[in-house]
Amino acid sequence: MILIADSGSTKTDWHYVNSGDNAQSDSFSTQGINPFHQNDNIIHKIIQDELLPQLDLQDGDDLTVYFYGAGCTPETAPRLKAILEQDLACKAEVNSDLLGAAHALLGNNSGVACILGTGSNSCYYDGHKILKNVSPLGYILGDEGSAAYIGKRLVGDMLKNQFSQDLTDLFYTETQQTGASIIEKTYRQPLPNRFLGEISQFCQHHRDNDEIHSFLINCFKQFFVRNIKSYECYSPSKQLQVNFVGSIAWVYEDEIKEVAEQLGYEIGVIMRSPMDGLLKYYS
Repeated sequence: MILIADSGSTKTDWHYVNSGDNAQSDSFSTQGINPFHQNDNIIHKIIQDELLPQLDLQDGDDLTVYFYGAGCTPETAPRLKAILEQDLACKAEVNSDLLGAAHALLGNNSGVACILGTGSNSCYYDGHKILKNVSPLGYILGDEGSAAYIGKRLVGDMLKNQFSQDLTDLFYTETQQTGASIIEKTYRQPLPNRFLGEISQFCQHHRDNDEIHSFLINCFKQFFVRNIKSYECYSPSKQLQVNFVGSIAWVYEDEIKEVAEQLGYEIGVIMRSPMDGLLKYYS
């Protein structure tokens, strides 16, 4: 029996597969588990209060857990592995969400795997391990192409009058924000990346607007130029194929493909969630 977890900071998606005589498959969610931000007591409580009642393990069940998550660094992964093995009486492997994306998108093949969600990340994967990772640097210094980055660029351009007056008026009306409220939520309130990610949805609603389209193309171009270009050395004699997982990649597939064509890249797989790919990887 295996249990696969795909975890962000706000939600963990779990998929349980029992391939025995009474084969069954089930999926459920708990709040996010992030060992970089959460202490042991909080993680134990999530597993015991939210996961175990849904999992319904029986005595003697032979369980292996494959956990992929945000905040699962080489420093924090051993701690989460120990917690999982203690609470679930299982064997556990804990890896980064980026390796999870590579496994889901590429399986045992080599190539570029990217995450475009609230944040962004990318790597070159050789079919077994990550060979190179351009640091995403977070939404302040990097995270190009992510929801938080798009939102940051959007509100900055709105506040600096870079869009037409009609579009600017529409933005303030629809988002019910003011210049003062944007500054407050960005600089003084907690989790500004979430606020910026949410406000980026204005672009999704108006992606057919010429100004917004050009703006989005520029945002995704920055992702390719500042991240993907670094992996060109792994494919010197042919067009580099780039694969994506995440809500932003799924929503803006057309814009991403347009940028890739402009810059000479090939787009491979685009997935909304890595779970289907991970289930295939472990089948």
